[in-house]
Amino acid sequence: MPTLTIMPSGKTIEANEGANVLEVLLGAGEPINHKCEGKAECGSCHIFVQEGRKGISRMTPEENAKLDTIIGVGSKSRLACQITLGTEPVTVELLGEFSGF
Repeated sequence: MPTLTIMPSGKTIEANEGANVLEVLLGAGEPINHKCEGKAECGSCHIFVQEGRKGISRMTPEENAKLDTIIGVGSKSRLACQITLGTEPVTVELLGEFSGF
């Protein structure tokens, strides 16, 4: 069973393999924007995957296209609504309200 560690809070959550990261975060009570209900249309659930990038789903062309429109995107950027967990532990960093998008 994979774990999801959330920064900056440091909270670690056990999740099921194949679980959607946005749903796991919301289920844990973490504050994260999500305006398009997981369709990769708004980019508001932009996060950084700090560790475990090999243990998550690959980026889709739709996610990549949306990330190209967001200020502050880096090599660790992903949309929480588009990530599913594999079997390895993953650490994500939630961005603040004023992170540039």
